[in-house]
Amino acid sequence: MKALTRALRPLLIACAWLLIWQLAALAVGKEVKLPPPQRVWQALLSLAGQGAFWLSLGATLGRVLAAFLLGMLLGGLLGALCAFVPFADAFLSPLRAVVKATPISSFIVLVLLWLSNSMVPLFIALLMVVPVAWANVQQALGAVSPRLLEMAYVFRLSRRDKIRHIYLPSIRPQCVAAGTTALGFAWKSAAAAEVLARPEFSIGRGIMESKIYLETPELFAWTVAIILLSMAIERLMLRLLRFGEVAHP
Repeated sequence: MKALTRALRPLLIACAWLLIWQLAALAVGKEVKLPPPQRVWQALLSLAGQGAFWLSLGATLGRVLAAFLLGMLLGGLLGALCAFVPFADAFLSPLRAVVKATPISSFIVLVLLWLSNSMVPLFIALLMVVPVAWANVQQALGAVSPRLLEMAYVFRLSRRDKIRHIYLPSIRPQCVAAGTTALGFAWKSAAAAEVLARPEFSIGRGIMESKIYLETPELFAWTVAIILLSMAIERLMLRLLRFGEVAHP
């Protein structure tokens, strides 16, 4: 019975929110402002029958994943560098602060002067992922237990063994948390960049064109598509990370 309740709970919650959406759409009474769920579903099915829709999803997904992987790698390297080299931390930390404080829209406009429309979303997403990975890795390495390091010194562990048995297990939980947060930033920033840059095949272009032509159900459908795709990729990433933890305890 408890298992059935756990299985039905997400469905019941989703139905409740759909009902709230439906009631809100009835209260507004204008589809151009807030379409009901069934109109958005119809628009999504219509888009799914077009090849350009799947090409746009694939192109956006490719940009987000490339930016996420490159950003986590670069951010991890910068975090490790700043954790072990105080001068690097002092020299580079203002750069991280500037990236974190500057609005995404400003970066997008600036980058449009230098890169092609198709490269702008990838670069912007990369720029949003790096500080997250950087800060989390640096913080995790700085919090490694001194007793573990003393033990490694007493037993004369090699640098490779210290990395494998001390540093990696210590930073893994924060890396998982950073990865989840960074992936969300990558999706949001890439979509925002695509809306402004409008590369040929992209979800952002679909969103912008739907807004221009006042196709609100289609605009909602594009938004639902990117939300579902983002949730699916995040769950897949978490499962892969859990599998990695089981395979390499």
